[in-house]
Amino acid sequence: MFTGIVEEVGTVSDIAGRLVIQAKKVVEGMNIGDSIAVNGVCLTVVSFDGGSFCVELMPETLRRTNLGKLRRGDKVNLERAMPVNGRFGGHFVQGHVDDMGMITSVWREQQAVGMKFSVPKHLMVYIVDKGFVAVDGVSLTVINPESAGFSVSLVGYTLTHTTLAHRRPGDMVNIEVDILAKYLERVIETRGHGVTLELLEKYGFAKAR
Repeated sequence: MFTGIVEEVGTVSDIAGRLVIQAKKVVEGMNIGDSIAVNGVCLTVVSFDGGSFCVELMPETLRRTNLGKLRRGDKVNLERAMPVNGRFGGHFVQGHVDDMGMITSVWREQQAVGMKFSVPKHLMVYIVDKGFVAVDGVSLTVINPESAGFSVSLVGYTLTHTTLAHRRPGDMVNIEVDILAKYLERVIETRGHGVTLELLEKYGFAKAR
């Protein structure tokens, strides 16, 4: 389990079946077999040293995420799995990317930067105004959800400590929707008669009357 709070931006040093990433902070206390989120994708550490670590990439991972587009020298967002006694600063992030989205526009808004994404329509049922979404592993708050996309506002800290400051229109990003929304959908599917309109309105899954 992750929180979407990026700990470090690493640099890809090799990619040939295995992904080697140069990093410092996330290597501290690392063990073989540890889970680590790379651009929001949960991967398993197979080797490491004082300044880098290596993870394996499965064909499905390359197909479903933007990791297959990485090249040597690219920057990636890194987060170690949350410790049991750790502080929870973002939201529940599994590291299981639901699909990729595309950046359609970027703009400056006073001290922040706005970013708009187009995403597959099947994801929009889980994306609500002021709800959570993970973009390349970064926990963000949704604004202005539409039929096939949404926007976010990036504060200075996020721009400084993640790769999002370097993203441009046309770039593909990994999207993971809020797992709680998917659980709620499952509850409705199996026990819909017990889910009230008031409950749906409370959590943003239906418009208030």
